[in-house]
Amino acid sequence: MLVKKKQLQSDLIYKYKQIVFLIPIKLKTLCSIFQHIKIMTFVSQYLSSLGLIILESDDGNAISSLHIIKGKQLHPLLCPRESNEPKIFTRTKIWLDAYFSGEKVSPKDIPLAPRGGSSFARSIWNMLCLIPYGETTTYGELAKSIAAERGLKKMSAQAIGGAVGSNPIAIIIPCHRVIGAKGNLTGFGGGLDLKIKLLQIEKAYKPYFFAPNIKKSNNHHKKEPKQMHLDAIA
Repeated sequence: MLVKKKQLQSDLIYKYKQIVFLIPIKLKTLCSIFQHIKIMTFVSQYLSSLGLIILESDDGNAISSLHIIKGKQLHPLLCPRESNEPKIFTRTKIWLDAYFSGEKVSPKDIPLAPRGGSSFARSIWNMLCLIPYGETTTYGELAKSIAAERGLKKMSAQAIGGAVGSNPIAIIIPCHRVIGAKGNLTGFGGGLDLKIKLLQIEKAYKPYFFAPNIKKSNNHHKKEPKQMHLDAIA
C-alpha cells in the first residue's frame, strides 16, 4: 500500500510538472495563433452607377479592399448603422462621389492598406497609383519600369499581369488603366465591361481599344474566349 501511495504521489508530481511546463508553451502558441487571426473587418457599401461597391477596412483607418458587385440595390445586412461606421468609409464615399462625377481624384487622397500581396505585387500596386487620371499604360511599359527599378535587364509582362490582376482595391488603385500594347483590354477582375466603363468615365477610352473576341454560344455549348498571353501583348 505504501509503495502504491508513493507511486501515486510520483505520478501526480510528474503530471504537475507536465502541466507547469506545457502551459507557457501553449500560451506562446496561442499568442502566435491570435496574432494571425483577423479579429474584425469593417464593411460598408456604396451604390454607384456601375453597381454595388463593397468597401472593407481591416483596422478602421485605411481601405483594405474594394470590389464591385453587379447589382443595383444596397444589401440590408451590411452596415445598417452607417452613422457608426469608421470615418475612412465616409471619406472614401466622398472620393467615389467625385470620381463618378468625372472629377480628377488621386489615390493619394485615401489612406490605403491593401490586403495580402507579395512585396513584388505591392510594388506594382504602388506603380499603378502613379498612372495619372485619364491616362493608360501597358503591361510592357510597367515591366520595363519595374525592371529598371530593380536593376534587371527585363521583366516578364506576364508576371506584371498577375500582380495587376490581384489588386484588392479596384478603382482607387487604378488597375483598369493598364492595357495591352495594341489596345486590347485584358485582366480586370470586375469584367471587361466595367473596365471599359471606368475608362469612359475618365475619358481615357480610345477608339482603337478592343476586348478579346467572345463567340456566342450555340445550342447551349459555350465556347471559350480567345486568350492572349501578356507576353505577346507587351
